[in-house]
Amino acid sequence: MEKKKNKQVILKDYVSGSPKESDFDITTTSSINLKLPHGSNAVLLKNLFLSCDPVMQFQMKKAEQPMSGYQYYTPGSPINGFGVAKVVASGHSNLSEGDLVWGTTGWEEYSLIQNPENLTKIHHTDVPLSYYTGILGMPGITAFAGLYVINPPKKGDTVFVSAASGAVGQLVGQYAKLMGCYVVGSAGSQHKVDLLKNKLGFDDAFNYKQEPDLDAALKRYFPEGIDLYFEQVGGKMLDAVLLNMKVHGCILVCGMISQYNIGEPEALKNLMQIALKRITIKGFTHRDHHHLYPKLLDTILPHIREKKVVYVEDIVGGLENGPSALVGLFTGRNFGKQVVALPH
Repeated sequence: MEKKKNKQVILKDYVSGSPKESDFDITTTSSINLKLPHGSNAVLLKNLFLSCDPVMQFQMKKAEQPMSGYQYYTPGSPINGFGVAKVVASGHSNLSEGDLVWGTTGWEEYSLIQNPENLTKIHHTDVPLSYYTGILGMPGITAFAGLYVINPPKKGDTVFVSAASGAVGQLVGQYAKLMGCYVVGSAGSQHKVDLLKNKLGFDDAFNYKQEPDLDAALKRYFPEGIDLYFEQVGGKMLDAVLLNMKVHGCILVCGMISQYNIGEPEALKNLMQIALKRITIKGFTHRDHHHLYPKLLDTILPHIREKKVVYVEDIVGGLENGPSALVGLFTGRNFGKQVVALPH
């Protein structure tokens, strides 16, 4: 069988606190067979794009109390995540050599996937393939489920999006605008604020790092209160939002990145607002909503083609630059959806 060197990103050891580039090794010591054994049901993939997602930092930690649905990394082995790939060899009846797919794959040049039924075949190639790590991938399912299924806002609603320039937030804001809402986003730099207002069509945006009083900032942008808050930050931002929600408002929670790598989660002072204002809080994850994918494609692909929705990506080249790109997520270094491109 033909063998090929297989560059990989290896997790050295379990990570505590914020991940660092030094937590990873880039190796080319392993090799992989480019043909499958007779009778195998597996597929061999050549990886093209790898997705950097905040959830990956959970998977680097030693799971004292494992969370359902999470696959934790093994020190000394390659990490994995969502990616886009081309099928090199297939023993699966629904996938053939040359097919393009997205799904969970290794952070390596070639991946052998033993359960290929979890891969999604890509049929629409008139949009960038990298979009299948973002707007047409896991972040896209998250944004679509939240805004179109779990709690669709009404025309005229006021919508606040935190981490608004990231993989999910930029979509939530644009979808809410398509629904006729007033939308404000928060981000961590003036450059990102300009992106939200000038390219993504948000009504307004602010740099939370330059706001000494988040409650006052929200009152400035939402003098009559917030109908829908799309929560991705937590901590002080959530505490301030609770003071500014409208009666019967809704908070959709898909992440709290400010709380991921601190020793003790920040306490919230304003929880009584939930009762006083009869606020609905709905936590959700993409894992429960992949069945919506055909509906997502039917709804969102026309918006992409008609340029009613744009998607901003931060693409770095080369697997060796993957750890730096991934670690940068946790300091806000990325500008848009962070993607690692491998040689095609």
